[in-house]
Amino acid sequence: MKRIDIIYEKLSELSVEKGVTTEDIAKALGLKRPNVSCELSKLCEQGRAVKEGLRPVLFRAKKAGDIRKSSVFEKFSQKNPSLFSAIQQAKAAILYPPNGMHILILGETGTGKSMFAGLIHRYAIEAERMSENSPLVVFNCADYANNPQLLLSQLFGVQKGAYTGADHDKSGLVEKANGGILFLDEVHRLPPEGQELFFTFMDTGTYRRLGETDGGRTSKVLIISATTENPDSALLKTFTRRIPMIIRMPNLAERNIDERFNLSSQFLREESSRLGKPILISINSMKAFLSYPCPNNVGQLKTDIQLACANAYANFLSDQKNAIQINSTELPPYIREGLYMATEHRQLWNKLIDINKHYCTFDSSEEAILFKENGKNIYDMIDLRVQELKNQGVSNTVLEQEMERDIQEYFSIFLHNVEQNTDFPNLESFISAEIAQVVEEIIQYSESRLKKSFSKMVHTGIAVHISKSFERIKRGKKIINPQLNKIRTEFSEEFTTAVECLKIINHFLDVNLPLDEAGFLAMFFVYYEGNINKPRSNVEIVVITHGSSAATSMAETANLLLGVNHAYGINAPLDEKPQQVIFKLKSYLRGSATHSDILFLVDMGSLTNFGEEIEKELGIRTKTVSLVSTLHVIEATRKAVMGYSLEEVYRDTLLVNELSGSEHPLPPAPKGNQLLAIVAMCTTGEGGAKLIENVLKQHLDLNKSPIEIIPISLADSENINIKLKKLMEQYRIICFVSPFRIDTNIPQFGIDQVISQTALKDIQKLIDIENTFLEIGDTFDNHLKNIDGQLSLKVIRTFIEHIEERIDLNMENSVLIGLAMHIGCMLDRLKDGKSNNEFKEKEPYIKKNSELYHMVQQECRLFEKHYQIRISDDEICYLMIFLVPTSRFKH
Repeated sequence: MKRIDIIYEKLSELSVEKGVTTEDIAKALGLKRPNVSCELSKLCEQGRAVKEGLRPVLFRAKKAGDIRKSSVFEKFSQKNPSLFSAIQQAKAAILYPPNGMHILILGETGTGKSMFAGLIHRYAIEAERMSENSPLVVFNCADYANNPQLLLSQLFGVQKGAYTGADHDKSGLVEKANGGILFLDEVHRLPPEGQELFFTFMDTGTYRRLGETDGGRTSKVLIISATTENPDSALLKTFTRRIPMIIRMPNLAERNIDERFNLSSQFLREESSRLGKPILISINSMKAFLSYPCPNNVGQLKTDIQLACANAYANFLSDQKNAIQINSTELPPYIREGLYMATEHRQLWNKLIDINKHYCTFDSSEEAILFKENGKNIYDMIDLRVQELKNQGVSNTVLEQEMERDIQEYFSIFLHNVEQNTDFPNLESFISAEIAQVVEEIIQYSESRLKKSFSKMVHTGIAVHISKSFERIKRGKKIINPQLNKIRTEFSEEFTTAVECLKIINHFLDVNLPLDEAGFLAMFFVYYEGNINKPRSNVEIVVITHGSSAATSMAETANLLLGVNHAYGINAPLDEKPQQVIFKLKSYLRGSATHSDILFLVDMGSLTNFGEEIEKELGIRTKTVSLVSTLHVIEATRKAVMGYSLEEVYRDTLLVNELSGSEHPLPPAPKGNQLLAIVAMCTTGEGGAKLIENVLKQHLDLNKSPIEIIPISLADSENINIKLKKLMEQYRIICFVSPFRIDTNIPQFGIDQVISQTALKDIQKLIDIENTFLEIGDTFDNHLKNIDGQLSLKVIRTFIEHIEERIDLNMENSVLIGLAMHIGCMLDRLKDGKSNNEFKEKEPYIKKNSELYHMVQQECRLFEKHYQIRISDDEICYLMIFLVPTSRFKH
């Protein structure tokens, strides 16, 4: 007798009343626990045993009579729980004596009515209500809706001579469906006389062919009909009264994301089978398929997936790719919209698809989904980091120190992400049963030896880590732990335990993991629950930027992505004075009673000085990083929650600037260009920038504007400064949309602000201003006689921009129009040699607004030099009228 059969026999004997553990079986038979555990897993896979509970795991033998094949409906309902009621109704209709009930299926286009009719047919055969060779005849009534006579002849058959051309007898579908099911799709297209014939057939089981008058024919047929319409208005009452079982199919929007995932997976496997090759689909593509709107329901989802697979296959055949690979950037825009439409699905996405993977593989030969790593694991992190440090020429001592810190940081964030993103009871949904079982073995062993109790978070973290180790070894990659000796000496007990666990893993999985892996396992035992779950932080992150929502948006985005609540945003609306903003900051700091160091992340202007004032008044150590972007906030928050010092957080946050490739400020934009542009920048490739372009085009009013939205990638070889310089020579750039700040005076917005649509109002305002200047230019062309209208507009824009910069405030549209029109008329008049208008009470007005007077006087030199005119104090005072109500000066 084989060992597995011996274990099954003992399991049957011991688990009569309740389940037993692996240890119970091993002791009873005198076998090694790993061997018993392996055989028990095989018994579960064979359906001869069941596993219950989590800790301890209990096994129970199934009796021979309990082992039966699941019906097609049972398998279907497991992955489609929203159809449970429909399935129960269908089963009842098939089993109803003596011959079952006729069925009407209601549902929108594409909800799967035809597919469900096929499942009903298969179930009828499984339940032995119909024979193995019973037919399923499908007929779409819409195909013959315009020819009722031909439609009825298709259904009931034709008697020879019934009409011209009927030169022989022809059987109908009712006759062909004898002993099985006739499925009438779009039954509402069946004419009233056809419905009457059918309810007669349903009552008596008899019918006549078209043109037949004598006697009658019989057929034993179950009728399943389907419609997208309201049966009360589309079908005769006499017809619907004869269909007792009405089943409604939910639309795709009513089905949960788990079901949609299962449907998408099924369609991808079907395409893999059709192509004969595995299909790789990016995680973002899968997320898009899970959330984009499908007005035509399951049918549209299937068609869209087929089209995506066809395009990927075409790229594969043309050697553009070395695998059948679907990327989100290649999907149609209406599908990519799914990435932005369902943020509430993020936690569910993270459960269904591991966020540390980049692709998942669908293979017709595999029921499980195979994941392909994107390099974000401890091993690849070490490989990349060591190479990076060596390229920098650091000493071995510095290298060891850096690696020690990086490994500690990895385990901290790894365990934190596991806690945030894993559904613990469904551990086996994303790792194999064998790995889940061996993890249970080593957890029980290590808890007993170390006298510790590990949380589910550590349990799951080890499971995911071992799964990655196993896959790495299978691919022939090495596992190297540069801190192995340090871990062995500093954490000797945990390391010794990990070595024993390594033996269990190698034996159970028939693999040869090296001793370096024991060092990584030991770190999990060191950082057990409470040790690293919530690292202490001594640095607070405070974001302050101009605008009504920019700071809070960046802080919220960083907190959400990192799964923490650490960054705090303070908005500085443009109509608030710096004193009001710092008052809000001090109120927040006093209210939170903080004594931690603070890193201020600000954009520009007087905000850069807040840190010094806080240090003086509250005695709190601070540092400030200016020109802040969302990327800065994420990095600073990540380092802060890791417990890094203020100096370390500040240093690492500044390193983010290197990503932009901007060592020197960009040149200012050329003024007055008629070609206008919004530049959408992305680090991941032009496809990402294209996504931003689509969002802008969809939500902005560009109809009045000759504005181009230019997507550019930062991933190619051309230096970003050179690229932007070229653009600035061709276009007047209205604004940048970028993942990081660019050192330029042109307005810029974060990608997160565009995706969340919080920046769209501000961008639209910039576009409206450009439209305003275009209209002013046309007005100047028509009304100014002594100067060139378009050329003067360029000079006026330069003047206004200088004034706005010095006032530190954007003018309202009405003020801007009034000022530009006034200056144009003033220049035209002065160029014509006409006298100045006198300004009443000029001297006291200048004295009262002396600072503004000197500023405007200086900027007016631009007009005087360009047009060879002199602008008097009277004219300057008239210009000041537009600026006095809103003036606020930079200090």
